[in-house]
Amino acid sequence: MTTSTTHLAGIIAATRDAVEADQANAQVAFQASAMSHDAVASTATLGPYRIEVDEPPALGGEAKAPNPVEYYLASLLSCQIVTYRFWAERLGIAVDDITARAEGDLDVRGFFGFDDAVRAGFQEVRVVVKVTGPETPERYRELQEAVDAHCPVLDLTRNVTPVSTRLEFD
Repeated sequence: MTTSTTHLAGIIAATRDAVEADQANAQVAFQASAMSHDAVASTATLGPYRIEVDEPPALGGEAKAPNPVEYYLASLLSCQIVTYRFWAERLGIAVDDITARAEGDLDVRGFFGFDDAVRAGFQEVRVVVKVTGPETPERYRELQEAVDAHCPVLDLTRNVTPVSTRLEFD
């Protein structure tokens, strides 16, 4: 299945022009909010979108929705696909289709505080991206290198991102 991405060149050019005109145009702020319900479930609001979040019964939930680490994997894969599309356009690499899958290993001893030497998040995440199209494997490896260097969600995992939390009371 060939997907039309011709509009991406225009987005890249318009963004480049806007940033060159004023570096402040490079900064974008994203926002989210969440509200708890049931034992461990929540509803997150992302602009006009609402998503449900839950845990499996083994972690106190009812498995009515994906859990936070599953959403992380989905975010990573979706961001990879977006980044592949934009960088294929930038590099002039033809891509007919992209699929991706991921799995991660999480040791619950970190989450539950059973062993402080074990991190609370994934110990490892494995991603497989399948690209189809007319290019050589070398060109697709070039594309992968660009994606690995520029994928925002992958960057969140590979690099330390400062997070500050303020607790409010009612």
